[in-house]
Amino acid sequence: MLTAIYSQFDLWVSAGLLPSMFAYDFLINAILASLMIGPLLGLLGTLVVVKRLAFLSEAVGHSALTGVSIGILLGEPVTAPWISLFTFSILFALMLQWVKGRSTVPYDALIGVFLSFALALGAALLLYVAKHVNAHLIEQVMFGSVLVTAKGDLWILLVMSVLVFVLAWCYGNEAYLVAISPEVAHAQRINVRLHDYGFVLLIALVTVAAVKIIGAVLVGALLLIPAASARLIAANLKQMVLWSVLISTSSALLGVLMPMYGEWAISSGPAIILFACVWFGFMLLIRQLNRGEA
Repeated sequence: MLTAIYSQFDLWVSAGLLPSMFAYDFLINAILASLMIGPLLGLLGTLVVVKRLAFLSEAVGHSALTGVSIGILLGEPVTAPWISLFTFSILFALMLQWVKGRSTVPYDALIGVFLSFALALGAALLLYVAKHVNAHLIEQVMFGSVLVTAKGDLWILLVMSVLVFVLAWCYGNEAYLVAISPEVAHAQRINVRLHDYGFVLLIALVTVAAVKIIGAVLVGALLLIPAASARLIAANLKQMVLWSVLISTSSALLGVLMPMYGEWAISSGPAIILFACVWFGFMLLIRQLNRGEA
């Protein structure tokens, strides 16, 4: 399938319909990754913002450092320690949710405790890992670039995208009701605890799937900035979801294409975040103008 897509872009370039940069396979991979990561993080980001769990995605993303270190120590490939990466991040998220239900510590403080533990453990293991492999390879896994997206990464993203959109189609309304008013959801016999566990598990899966491709920092940014921008002007939840997906996807595409087309001295990751921040500023301006007219 990917070969056919590469060939089609080559034909468009040969016909003069697209700039020559679209003849590079790595750019097509980056575009395909952006078209999956954008809607995926834009959709989940609305729930993260509504549930006020911005810190959670950051904690799960940074816990990947420990997962990568454990995987390398156990003999997994340095550039793709998927088993340990997914296993540790999922256990991290589920344990956090379990402790939350059994303590009176505020959730943000609890996330801070878990994040500190994961970073400390990851940093300690990194000393042992650095004796066996080049530490820059770990940096590549942690702060990956969308321009080096491999075919295997695209398939993992595709599986995660299908999973998230099927779950959103089947249980999206219940999930938003649980996020907005857990008491009302409980009164309607919706299993609030199951939804909470399912949500943190989904955040862990999506975060880890995207971390290797775009990096932990960028995952957190695309989960938060588009949804926060959409909330500034959205009149209802449906508008917020649509705006968030649009902002997230367009930021990812512009961040990949514009630096390469304009030969800017900036990598794709920071460019994606900056375009998302431009969207935030634009939405903030619209909100202020609307208030002025009211």
